[in-house]
Parts: sequence; C-alpha cells; structure tokens
Amino acid sequence: QVQLVESGGGLVQVGSSLALSCAASGPTFSSLSMAWFRQTPGKGREFVAGISWSGTTGYADSVKGRFTISRDNAENTVWLGMNYVKPEDTALYYCAADPPPALTRTSWYAPGNWEYWGQGTQVTVSS
Repeated sequence: QVQLVESGGGLVQVGSSLALSCAASGPTFSSLSMAWFRQTPGKGREFVAGISWSGTTGYADSVKGRFTISRDNAENTVWLGMNYVKPEDTALYYCAADPPPALTRTSWYAPGNWEYWGQGTQVTVSS
C-alpha cells in the first residue's frame, strides 16, 4: 500500500514559478512509476508529467519546456517544478504512482492505469 501526499499548491501570478511536492510512503518508492495529473471541471483529469523508476521523464505538450518533474528516492519525494505559469495551468494537481511492472510511456497518459493517488493540491494562476 502506497500513500501519497501532495503539497505546495497555492495562488500564483501569471508568469511566475511554483513547485509542488509529493511525499510517498513505504520503502518501495524507488521502483514506482510516478506522475502528475491535473483536473478541472472542463477538461477532467489530464496527464501533466511522468517519471519512471529509472528517471526517464515525459511531459504533456501543454507543459513541455515549462514544467519539470524530478524524484528524490532518498526522500521518497517527487517534485513538479512549474515555470512561466499560465491561467490555463489552474487546476487541482494530483500525484500518482504505479508499482512494477513499469508502465510504458504511452500508458502514462491514462489516469486509469495508475494505482495510487494523492488527495490533490490546488494551483490557481491569477491573471
């Protein structure tokens, strides 16, 4: 059983930066695939960024070049760095995890493929 707790959300101005963190429980963190999703009433839950157990990363086109996902296995933590934020980045951001066998990168995009989810942290970008 994996528990995920997100933090770092808040109100931020357009063009500024924000960092979200996801703390995971358990000693199996290093083997987990990890990802960030975001959810809005209009778009539902969409993939933002993912990182494999080996450190391979992938991003949604909408955030590529602006967001950075990273992991610290020693601290059982995944980070999402958000730069040059836009109003459309406003959403409830969720951390997700999936145990081995590792998800393929094409499988990252579907929320249903991820087994564990955090409670979410709200990011609001003001314009």
